[in-house]
Amino acid sequence: MFTWVEDRDLLYLKIDSFAKYAVEAYFTTRNGGVSIGAYNSLNLALHVGDKKEDVLNNRVKLANSLGFDSRTFVAAEQVHGGNTYIVTEKDQGAGVLDFQDSIPGVDALITAKKGIPLISFYADCVPLFFLDPVKRVVALAHAGWRGTVKKIARQTVLQMQEAFSSSPENIMVALGPSISRDYYEVNERVIEEFRRAFPWYKELLVYKGKEHYLLDLWQANILILEETGVGREKIFLSNLCTFGNPQLFYSYRREAGKTGRMASIIYLPESKD
Repeated sequence: MFTWVEDRDLLYLKIDSFAKYAVEAYFTTRNGGVSIGAYNSLNLALHVGDKKEDVLNNRVKLANSLGFDSRTFVAAEQVHGGNTYIVTEKDQGAGVLDFQDSIPGVDALITAKKGIPLISFYADCVPLFFLDPVKRVVALAHAGWRGTVKKIARQTVLQMQEAFSSSPENIMVALGPSISRDYYEVNERVIEEFRRAFPWYKELLVYKGKEHYLLDLWQANILILEETGVGREKIFLSNLCTFGNPQLFYSYRREAGKTGRMASIIYLPESKD
């Protein structure tokens, strides 16, 4: 479902399950950029303290490898919430040159417009890629524990359904690299939020003692999607952990907050004449 792509010093993942429907979907690694120090080397986020010039150079390099103009990216603010946004031509370039110009207050971007690459940023949270191959609609959603509790995956599917008449049973979803249960230890306060949100919350937990647990965000989002009507056979998991692969991925938790961000990208190519 996910395959590795090497382009000189760049290394990223491609979602083959989407590619057969002529949809381009990718997840980057930390390799192949110009950022230094804690951001070494392909940091793609403007809001983490890296040099702006380096981030913009990284974005241009990635976009060139993928075959489109970095100025056409559309990025969301990503506030760990449950809000979604329908992207149109007027939004092209949002968040490209300045984080303050990102689409405000949302964690999911949805579009049916060709030629507009959506982009989101990650360093442990779950990247969700959505495709309705029937209605030709794509989306990205950012699901940390807060976004998972707010059911950002469900909200994205429902918005695709409302805005584009997508049927949940037609929608495909891929979960990209993110922190696995083995490394995601949380306290009782977080578990209480999951207890309130999900009757099946115990399925996600391994008790570590002293009111601490290991939490499975992958399984949480899979169950949310299934409850929303997405078939399990149409949900694809990368099984790659950001925390456990320091040579490949940034991890907010592993690096105690000072680190770069990978990116998820999804794109409906423009028709070729």
